[in-house]
Amino acid sequence: MADLFASLGNWNWLILGLVLVGLELLTPGVFLFWLGLAAFLVGGLSFVVDSTWQTQLLMFAVFAAAAVPFWRRMARSKASAGDSPFLNKRAHALVGRVFTLEKPIVDGAGTVRIDDTIWRIEGPDAPAGSRVKIVKADGASLTVAAAP
Repeated sequence: MADLFASLGNWNWLILGLVLVGLELLTPGVFLFWLGLAAFLVGGLSFVVDSTWQTQLLMFAVFAAAAVPFWRRMARSKASAGDSPFLNKRAHALVGRVFTLEKPIVDGAGTVRIDDTIWRIEGPDAPAGSRVKIVKADGASLTVAAAP
């Protein structure tokens, strides 16, 4: 087996990189991918710079260790910059919109139809046909104010 590795030379790292990336496809978790990328980097560098196997192993360890904080930083930035800021917060997406009351607000409470849903609203008394602006969302209840 050692003779096989010695005969492959610098190709060992590229083969190891392919194996690790292939294993990542079978067991997703985005961990083996970074080890495979480190192996590819060492393989590429070993074609450019003639180095001992100890140096190559040290380079692999450094690249693999550097990949972990890099991946964590990337994962955090992706999570914070979501494509759907109102996902599971439908009521918050309504804040700032203006609607016409079908039924009056009596004693500070009423309802308004928004698309296919009837929402509970709280706000100053207003007759039917008045325009109201949603100023706050709290769960399934909306707070409104008179719209200009």
